[in-house]
Amino acid sequence: MFKKVLIGAVGTVVLSTLVFGRDAISYLKTAGSSARDAIKAEVPIEFEIQRARDMVANLIPDIRKCMHVIAEEEVSVEQLNQEIAAAEGNLNKQKEEILALRKHVDSGKSTYQYASRSYSANEVKRDLALRFERFKTAESTIASKRQILTAREKSVTAAREKLEGMIASKRSLEVQIENLDARMKTIQAAQTASSVQLDDSQLARAKKLIGDLNKQMDVAQKMLDADGKFVGLIPVDTTTNIVPEDLSRQIDEYFGKDKDAEPAAQAGDKSVADRGSL
Repeated sequence: MFKKVLIGAVGTVVLSTLVFGRDAISYLKTAGSSARDAIKAEVPIEFEIQRARDMVANLIPDIRKCMHVIAEEEVSVEQLNQEIAAAEGNLNKQKEEILALRKHVDSGKSTYQYASRSYSANEVKRDLALRFERFKTAESTIASKRQILTAREKSVTAAREKLEGMIASKRSLEVQIENLDARMKTIQAAQTASSVQLDDSQLARAKKLIGDLNKQMDVAQKMLDADGKFVGLIPVDTTTNIVPEDLSRQIDEYFGKDKDAEPAAQAGDKSVADRGSL
């Protein structure tokens, strides 16, 4: 199988060289880059966001490792501090003993007695010289330990800063990923809304039907009004034919106002009667 793939690859390179000449390599690189871009374009955004989440989550082991290193360094620094403190206490004691022996040697005695034992002046001097060399060695050792302590303290500080930077970067990446996820959901919601086609023909038909019904009812109402049948009104009859009891008096009073008109009316009635008799 591998042999077939190798033969195919070699054939592709040879064919490309024959077709494109010296530019074959450039064409192959461009084709490979285009293929990668095309494949990447087909990858869903949700997948890429999840991949980013996984990459950020993979920072946790490194963060824990850094925390472990810091804890170890802090313990070492604490132990070294204790060692230096103990060495300095011992060095101070050695200094006091050296100074005490020096005073004894300067006294010029030939013998010295310490802890119920006698020592010659030469023995005391040799002991003093040995103590002095040990003191200088211990002092040098303490100086070296102090340098180591300073270096480790700097290491702890650098590791702590690195840890804080990793944690801050992790939080920043998490916020950016959440913002990307929110943007993606907003875009998806907008795409969904724009892709929905609302069929408002049924709504338009319902509105038209309601309008037609209102028109028909208005026409029926006007027809009833034209026939004098007022629908929905309280029947109030103001044209009742009631004859007044004092109608004669009202007539007399109305016409009695013109006194001269009555004799003329009587004369007119008489002439009409005479003509009728003829």
